[in-house]
Amino acid sequence: MIAKETIEKVLEVARIEEVVGDFVDLKKRGTSLIGNCPFHNEKTPSFHVSVAKGIYKCFGCGVGGDSLKFVMELEKYSYPEAIRYLADKYAVPIEEVKRSPAQLAAQDKRESLYVLSKWAGKYFKDQLWTSVSGQTIGLSYFKERGYREDIIKKFELGYSPDQWTALSDAAVAEGFHKDYLTNIGLSIQRDDGNVYDRFRGRVIFPIHNLTGRVIGFGGRTLKTEKSVPKYVNSPESDIYHKSDVLYGLNFAKKAIIDNDICYLVEGYADVISVHQAGVENVVSSSGTSLTSGQIHLISRFTKNVVILYDGDAAGIKASLRGTDMLLEEGLNVKVLLFPDGNDPDSYVQKYGSSEFKSYVDSNQEDFIFYKTNILLKDTGGDPIKRAEVIREVVQSISLIPDEIKVAVFIKQCSTLLDIEERVLLTELNKMRIQRNKANDKKSAQQVERTNSHINFPAGVGSSEMPPADFFLTDRERAELGAPGVEPSKVITPEILQEREIVRILLIYGAELATWEGEGDVPVAPYILNALEDVTFEDRPSAFIIDVFKKRAEEYEIPEAKFFFSHQDKDVQDIAINCVTSPYQLSPNWNDDKRKIYVREEREHLQELSIQAIYRIKKRKVEREIHRIREELKIETKADDLEILLSKYQKLKEAEKILANFLGNIVIR
Repeated sequence: MIAKETIEKVLEVARIEEVVGDFVDLKKRGTSLIGNCPFHNEKTPSFHVSVAKGIYKCFGCGVGGDSLKFVMELEKYSYPEAIRYLADKYAVPIEEVKRSPAQLAAQDKRESLYVLSKWAGKYFKDQLWTSVSGQTIGLSYFKERGYREDIIKKFELGYSPDQWTALSDAAVAEGFHKDYLTNIGLSIQRDDGNVYDRFRGRVIFPIHNLTGRVIGFGGRTLKTEKSVPKYVNSPESDIYHKSDVLYGLNFAKKAIIDNDICYLVEGYADVISVHQAGVENVVSSSGTSLTSGQIHLISRFTKNVVILYDGDAAGIKASLRGTDMLLEEGLNVKVLLFPDGNDPDSYVQKYGSSEFKSYVDSNQEDFIFYKTNILLKDTGGDPIKRAEVIREVVQSISLIPDEIKVAVFIKQCSTLLDIEERVLLTELNKMRIQRNKANDKKSAQQVERTNSHINFPAGVGSSEMPPADFFLTDRERAELGAPGVEPSKVITPEILQEREIVRILLIYGAELATWEGEGDVPVAPYILNALEDVTFEDRPSAFIIDVFKKRAEEYEIPEAKFFFSHQDKDVQDIAINCVTSPYQLSPNWNDDKRKIYVREEREHLQELSIQAIYRIKKRKVEREIHRIREELKIETKADDLEILLSKYQKLKEAEKILANFLGNIVIR
């Protein structure tokens, strides 16, 4: 178990903009950094990073947190895994505390699979460099391919012995369970329960996730028998989902951001050869068709993609559909076809690094024009086929969200296709209308399913309180939005008001305000004292209030960041949501030239605090009035009736006082 001191040191040195910047292309806007959210698909950036507060927040999907939570959520790491990743990034020595047998037994399964995968990567690498067969077969093969030793080591290439159970036996001897070996595909189980090695007799290409951890393997055979598949890859597992992985992205992400362009190739060898040639912003879909998850990965780092084709006509046509998905994501797509049946690997090996770079720079062609030309070649003058090509090209253009690009493509394609622009525009609009109708129908069905399980109370969203979803935790959003799932707790106006109190405490708790008869006193102790008789119903809010009360006894006021890494996810979410906002004051306000001035919250903390206190007390009073009314309906004893009426009268007077201060009208 990692020592508490190590965790505190890691959280202290981890810089949110650096941690997030490794995965998201961030740009400066106002006081924040913004980018496309890595947790959901979006074309307009709504993901904000606050360097001053050390947190991120997406105002599109609602996620938020600090550096630690970002790594945990994005890479699906456990708490210890995320700490180790950040410790490694910032060179913080990890101090271990001895774990009990119970803690060892409860070790996270995913973490165990990562450990096994890392061990297997080292095993394959050691076999390549230290075993006789690894050196004579595996290492010789890589060097014959022209790979330098530094590149072989950088990509952690390896070799699996041509023996049925070499790796499986070694793994079991190291204490790894057979079930874990089969779970991540290192071993295959026979009918009799025994296992054998999946990658035996193959050179190994480890597959890494974005943070550089080994999650799977690709193995290439060196045998020539047709019955033996050329490549074998790890199957889907708890830690490897091939549709969400791009080979080489962990090495390429910085170069992609720096050059603002990504080269997309087909195989492992292409990535390694192009990388060795000095073009490091290159990734591979590992021989599979592009998926939306892979496209989303690319879009985090750049909007510009060049697909390097190997000249195989059948393969190119098969990939055109996947390329349409790139256009739909708003990416700028170009293609490059290598001559004489070469692929990126063979071309760079044959002509060298300089010629490769020159060819790539000078022979890129925009995808729309490339697609138009390649499809037209197959029409053979047939008007029916030509009409189908026109529709297919217009279909691709209709997916592009940028209207200026659409206009340019329509104009130029009308010349290539020898057809009037207005005809192409008419067809394009028909396609968009049909697609929008289909999307609207789908959205309406989703909303209908969702709304049938949401029961917002009257008053939510009124001018008296923040919007209904402003303070919701991620779990509450999921519960309220999930079809077929009943919310575990209705988000009442009282809960929203409690969270408003928490917001004021987290942002302004240590700020001084002038209180009548008390002088300058920090906001936190004043609010806590005023609400001493109020019980908070919202669990995470009650926890935060309780922490403030305990710290107040020691004359301390906790900082908001204390809650950002709290192990209770709801407490984390409430704290993040309370200190972030999607809005910024326009530079046209508070301008001496226009003489327009807007007071900021910090300038009227007394009024802000008292309003929040009175509002929550008024709600509590109203609920007590309602309770007494219900009792009056059934109470029959005269003495009890008199007591209840007396309480009722006092509560009504209190309600009027609070309402007058808040500017409300009491109608009953």
